[in-house]
Amino acid sequence: MLFAHDTECSLIAATALVNTDGRDGDTLPDVAALDAFYVTHSYTGRHEHTEAELRAVRALRPRLRRIWYADIHEIVSIVNGLLREHRALPQLITHDDEPYHLHAAPRDAPLATRIAVEAGMAIADVVRGGELRRLRTCDHPDCDNVLVDLSKNRSRRFCDAGCGNRAAVSAYRARKAAARP
Repeated sequence: MLFAHDTECSLIAATALVNTDGRDGDTLPDVAALDAFYVTHSYTGRHEHTEAELRAVRALRPRLRRIWYADIHEIVSIVNGLLREHRALPQLITHDDEPYHLHAAPRDAPLATRIAVEAGMAIADVVRGGELRRLRTCDHPDCDNVLVDLSKNRSRRFCDAGCGNRAAVSAYRARKAAARP
Protein backbone atom coordinates (compact mmCIF):
# COMPACT_ATOMS: atom_id res chain seq x y z
CA MET A 1 0.00 0.00 0.00
CA LEU A 2 1.51 3.30 -1.10
CA PHE A 3 -0.69 5.57 1.03
CA ALA A 4 -2.92 4.90 4.02
CA HIS A 5 -6.13 3.09 3.08
CA ASP A 6 -8.34 6.14 3.71
CA THR A 7 -6.05 8.30 1.57
CA GLU A 8 -6.23 5.85 -1.33
CA CYS A 9 -10.02 5.65 -1.04
CA SER A 10 -10.29 9.44 -1.05
CA LEU A 11 -7.96 9.75 -4.06
CA ILE A 12 -10.01 7.18 -5.97
CA ALA A 13 -13.27 8.92 -5.07
CA ALA A 14 -11.92 12.36 -6.02
CA THR A 15 -10.72 10.98 -9.35
CA ALA A 16 -14.09 9.36 -9.98
CA LEU A 17 -15.91 12.59 -9.12
CA VAL A 18 -13.76 14.63 -11.50
CA ASN A 19 -14.39 12.08 -14.25
CA THR A 20 -18.17 12.39 -13.89
CA ASP A 21 -17.85 15.57 -15.96
CA GLY A 22 -16.05 14.85 -19.20
CA ARG A 23 -16.23 14.64 -22.97
CA ASP A 24 -19.05 12.13 -22.82
CA GLY A 25 -21.22 14.45 -20.75
CA ASP A 26 -22.28 14.46 -17.15
CA THR A 27 -22.43 11.02 -15.55
CA LEU A 28 -23.69 12.57 -12.32
CA PRO A 29 -26.96 13.83 -13.83
CA ASP A 30 -29.34 13.35 -10.94
CA VAL A 31 -29.75 12.50 -7.28
CA ALA A 32 -29.96 8.77 -8.05
CA ALA A 33 -26.49 8.94 -9.64
CA LEU A 34 -25.20 10.77 -6.56
CA ASP A 35 -26.75 8.06 -4.38
CA ALA A 36 -24.86 5.43 -6.41
CA PHE A 37 -21.62 7.46 -6.14
CA TYR A 38 -22.11 7.68 -2.35
CA VAL A 39 -22.52 3.90 -2.08
CA THR A 40 -19.77 3.00 -4.57
CA HIS A 41 -17.20 5.08 -2.71
CA SER A 42 -18.33 3.92 0.75
CA TYR A 43 -19.24 7.33 2.11
CA THR A 44 -20.87 7.35 5.52
CA GLY A 45 -22.71 10.03 7.45
CA ARG A 46 -25.08 12.70 6.28
CA HIS A 47 -26.56 12.33 2.81
CA GLU A 48 -29.62 14.45 2.01
CA HIS A 49 -30.63 12.99 -1.38
CA THR A 50 -31.50 16.48 -2.66
CA GLU A 51 -30.91 18.57 -5.78
CA ALA A 52 -29.09 21.14 -3.63
CA GLU A 53 -26.66 18.48 -2.41
CA LEU A 54 -26.14 17.30 -5.99
CA ARG A 55 -25.37 20.87 -7.14
CA ALA A 56 -22.88 21.33 -4.28
CA VAL A 57 -21.05 18.10 -5.12
CA ARG A 58 -20.99 18.94 -8.83
CA ALA A 59 -19.57 22.37 -8.01
CA LEU A 60 -16.45 20.67 -6.59
CA ARG A 61 -15.53 19.03 -9.89
CA PRO A 62 -13.77 21.94 -11.67
CA ARG A 63 -11.78 22.81 -8.56
CA LEU A 64 -10.65 19.21 -8.07
CA ARG A 65 -9.93 18.73 -11.79
CA ARG A 66 -7.60 21.73 -11.69
CA ILE A 67 -5.33 19.78 -9.30
CA TRP A 68 -4.37 17.37 -12.11
CA TYR A 69 -3.17 20.23 -14.33
CA ALA A 70 -1.63 22.64 -11.84
CA ASP A 71 1.91 23.07 -10.57
CA ILE A 72 2.72 22.27 -6.96
CA HIS A 73 2.19 25.84 -5.75
CA GLU A 74 -1.31 26.04 -7.22
CA ILE A 75 -2.14 22.56 -5.90
CA VAL A 76 -1.11 23.62 -2.40
CA SER A 77 -3.22 26.74 -2.75
CA ILE A 78 -6.26 24.70 -3.84
CA VAL A 79 -5.79 22.17 -1.03
CA ASN A 80 -5.25 24.83 1.63
CA GLY A 81 -8.30 26.69 0.34
CA LEU A 82 -10.49 23.59 0.53
CA LEU A 83 -9.33 22.74 4.04
CA ARG A 84 -9.63 26.32 5.31
CA GLU A 85 -13.01 26.94 3.64
CA HIS A 86 -14.51 23.82 5.19
CA ARG A 87 -12.80 24.31 8.57
CA ALA A 88 -11.03 20.96 8.49
CA LEU A 89 -10.09 19.61 11.90
CA PRO A 90 -8.27 16.27 11.49
CA GLN A 91 -9.10 13.62 14.07
CA LEU A 92 -8.55 9.89 14.31
CA ILE A 93 -11.89 8.09 14.06
CA THR A 94 -13.06 4.49 13.96
CA HIS A 95 -16.53 3.42 12.80
CA ASP A 96 -18.31 0.59 10.99
CA ASP A 97 -15.58 -1.91 11.99
CA GLU A 98 -12.97 0.17 10.13
CA PRO A 99 -9.53 0.72 11.71
CA TYR A 100 -8.59 4.17 12.91
CA HIS A 101 -8.34 6.67 10.08
CA LEU A 102 -8.50 10.44 9.66
CA HIS A 103 -11.69 12.41 9.37
CA ALA A 104 -11.35 16.16 9.12
CA ALA A 105 -15.03 17.01 8.87
CA PRO A 106 -17.80 15.72 11.11
CA ARG A 107 -20.07 12.94 9.85
CA ASP A 108 -23.03 15.32 9.96
CA ALA A 109 -21.31 17.87 7.71
CA PRO A 110 -22.81 18.23 4.22
CA LEU A 111 -21.66 15.57 1.75
CA ALA A 112 -19.93 18.15 -0.49
CA THR A 113 -17.97 19.41 2.52
CA ARG A 114 -16.85 15.89 3.44
CA ILE A 115 -15.85 15.12 -0.15
CA ALA A 116 -13.91 18.39 -0.42
CA VAL A 117 -12.09 17.87 2.88
CA GLU A 118 -11.30 14.20 2.23
CA ALA A 119 -9.97 15.05 -1.23
CA GLY A 120 -7.93 17.91 0.22
CA MET A 121 -6.45 15.70 2.93
CA ALA A 122 -5.61 12.97 0.40
CA ILE A 123 -3.95 15.40 -2.01
CA ALA A 124 -2.02 16.86 0.95
CA ASP A 125 -0.61 13.36 1.57
CA VAL A 126 0.36 13.10 -2.11
CA VAL A 127 2.14 16.47 -1.94
CA ARG A 128 3.88 15.62 1.36
CA GLY A 129 5.01 12.29 -0.07
CA GLY A 130 6.48 13.96 -3.16
CA GLU A 131 4.21 11.80 -5.33
CA LEU A 132 2.40 14.36 -7.51
CA ARG A 133 3.51 12.48 -10.62
CA ARG A 134 0.94 9.86 -9.62
CA LEU A 135 -1.82 12.31 -10.58
CA ARG A 136 -2.13 11.93 -14.34
CA THR A 137 -4.42 12.32 -17.28
CA CYS A 138 -5.43 9.34 -19.39
CA ASP A 139 -3.01 8.63 -22.27
CA HIS A 140 -5.80 7.72 -24.71
CA PRO A 141 -6.05 10.55 -27.28
CA ASP A 142 -9.86 10.63 -27.15
CA CYS A 143 -10.11 10.82 -23.36
CA ASP A 144 -9.88 13.73 -20.94
CA ASN A 145 -10.29 11.67 -17.76
CA VAL A 146 -7.88 11.96 -14.87
CA LEU A 147 -6.40 9.08 -12.89
CA VAL A 148 -4.38 8.38 -9.80
CA ASP A 149 -1.59 5.87 -10.37
CA LEU A 150 -1.40 3.69 -7.27
CA SER A 151 0.78 1.06 -8.94
CA LYS A 152 4.13 0.27 -7.34
CA ASN A 153 6.15 1.17 -10.42
CA ARG A 154 4.13 4.25 -11.48
CA SER A 155 3.19 2.61 -14.78
CA ARG A 156 -0.54 3.22 -15.08
CA ARG A 157 -1.37 5.09 -18.27
CA PHE A 158 -5.12 4.77 -18.77
CA CYS A 159 -8.26 5.62 -16.81
CA ASP A 160 -10.96 3.22 -15.69
CA ALA A 161 -13.27 3.96 -18.65
CA GLY A 162 -11.90 1.19 -20.87
CA CYS A 163 -9.26 3.30 -22.58
CA GLY A 164 -6.54 0.72 -21.96
CA ASN A 165 -8.61 -1.89 -23.78
CA ARG A 166 -9.34 0.50 -26.65
CA ALA A 167 -5.62 1.29 -26.97
CA ALA A 168 -4.71 -2.42 -26.96
CA VAL A 169 -7.32 -3.21 -29.62
CA SER A 170 -6.09 -0.32 -31.78
CA ALA A 171 -2.48 -1.47 -31.45
CA TYR A 172 -3.49 -5.06 -32.28
CA ARG A 173 -5.38 -3.95 -35.37
CA ALA A 174 -2.46 -1.78 -36.49
CA ARG A 175 -0.06 -4.71 -36.09
CA LYS A 176 -2.39 -6.99 -38.06
CA ALA A 177 -2.78 -4.39 -40.82
CA ALA A 178 0.98 -3.88 -41.02
CA ALA A 179 1.57 -7.64 -41.27
CA ARG A 180 -0.72 -8.04 -44.28
CA PRO A 181 1.05 -8.37 -47.64
